[in-house]
Amino acid sequence: MKAVALTHYLPITDPNSFLDVELPKPTALGRDLLVAVKAVSVNPVDTKVRSPKDTVEETPRVLGWDASGVVEAVGPEVTLFKPGDAVYYAGDITRAGSNSKFQLVDERIVGIKPKSLNFAEAAALPLTTITAYESFFDRLGIDRDGANKGQALLIIGAGGGVGSIGIQLAKAAGLVVIATASRPETVSWVKELGADHVVNHRQPMVEQVRALGFQHVDHIAIFNDMRHWDTAVELIRPQGAIVTIDDTNLPMPMAGMKTKAASLHWELMFTRAMFETPDMIEQHKLLTYVSGEIDAGRIRTTVSEVLSPINAQNMRAAHKLIETGTAKGKIVVEGF
Repeated sequence: MKAVALTHYLPITDPNSFLDVELPKPTALGRDLLVAVKAVSVNPVDTKVRSPKDTVEETPRVLGWDASGVVEAVGPEVTLFKPGDAVYYAGDITRAGSNSKFQLVDERIVGIKPKSLNFAEAAALPLTTITAYESFFDRLGIDRDGANKGQALLIIGAGGGVGSIGIQLAKAAGLVVIATASRPETVSWVKELGADHVVNHRQPMVEQVRALGFQHVDHIAIFNDMRHWDTAVELIRPQGAIVTIDDTNLPMPMAGMKTKAASLHWELMFTRAMFETPDMIEQHKLLTYVSGEIDAGRIRTTVSEVLSPINAQNMRAAHKLIETGTAKGKIVVEGF
């Protein structure tokens, strides 16, 4: 089968950073689906895993943790899907990725593809949707169905992939969303997605948020990096909660969190699959729920650019765009 893979971890400007290869077609066993991949999207995790290091892979390694496609075959223990079903998913970072014509993925982390979206539009969503959903509703304990209506959520780094779907999930839950963005195009983007207020995270944020009338906010999601930690601690309300997706090495003073009895939560959407947690199937449920919300017109795809076909050249181009740190929404690569 066709695939885009690597053997050496190189700068994306190196033509050997990705290679077009032929690999054996895998066989579905257990609870695995064999999916014929139609489109993939690229996330910061892809660029972090591919980043230069001395490791050399003896066999080509396939990256990619976002896909949509059609179920080609199912393992003997599969109960949720059948061949021919259209699906979308983010996969498992410990297994071969989605940048191949066929991929094995556990059915418990796969959702039913939104019927109203094409494969490219659907591929933009899974990883960021799971990350934002788990951040808000599992980690911060916000009620998905509106019990926290009117509470304020500050999303730091709202213009990227996670923030783009996060704004929509938060608005659907009835929250007042304060989004941060620093460029005219991302300010326009987050407003288009439903943000109630926008502040610039490249300028002092405490003053900006308080100028909007919020002395403190109920919830904070840090979806870029932890250089904003002190700001988040200052703005979170007493007994409030902060969630972050950044694996930082920066100092994180905790005295302010203790004084406020505030809580900090980490989110990694791969955790359930990596450890096969008892609630692993929750990712199937949440992706299928969001699929229904999309088909009902309450949530939209966050794709901003589509490249075609899926090959080494276009994968290098997509990684370059992500590494600029200025992409809005999601970059998708479609079709073999």
